[in-house]
Amino acid sequence: MAKKLDKAEVKKALERKVAQTTRPVQPKAQLGFIHHNVDCIGCRACEIACKDKNDLPAGPRFRRVMYVEGGSFPDVYAYKVNMSCNHCAEPACLPACPSGAIWKRADNGVVDIDSTLCIGCRRCEAACPYGAPQWDPKEQIVKKCNMCIDELQAGRKPYCVMACMMRVLDIGPIEALAAGTWKTTALGPGEMPVRQVKNMANPELTRPSIVFIPHSKGKV
Repeated sequence: MAKKLDKAEVKKALERKVAQTTRPVQPKAQLGFIHHNVDCIGCRACEIACKDKNDLPAGPRFRRVMYVEGGSFPDVYAYKVNMSCNHCAEPACLPACPSGAIWKRADNGVVDIDSTLCIGCRRCEAACPYGAPQWDPKEQIVKKCNMCIDELQAGRKPYCVMACMMRVLDIGPIEALAAGTWKTTALGPGEMPVRQVKNMANPELTRPSIVFIPHSKGKV
């Protein structure tokens, strides 16, 4: 049986979608993630904290730790790439949503979702080049990372960041993170962040708010 939506809420959401599609939001300060691909030990504490916080069933993962291995003896390598929603400057999921459930916040640039407006078409899932929207098979709707917006509003960091025992995952103003000027434990002396690593979709597509300290074999 199809879910019944509040017509007034849908109308309001669609008006917001049209406005943000024709004139992309320019947030006061775009927040983004930084991840150290080399120092990450792949413990997945960030994944677990995220699933626990968002009460996710088996299957959907807002945050994903990807293991990359290669080479041949003696020149072998291994590193991790950690990614969730990248809260893009030009999110592909936003215009793809026919019910206006996805929008971008003007204060911090977080791409948020009201899953109560989701009709389960999964168009956002298909549109995102980074696999951020996640299908909840139990509720038959799409959900995604909203950077723990309730935590941000309380002056705290997202659960994934706080759970990282190696302190190699962090958030901050994306331009300062990209320039290497933001004080963070995810950035070591002499290291310079990059906006793309191997096997990642072209950042020019949606301008994702994430940077990495790459492994030498992961540089583009």
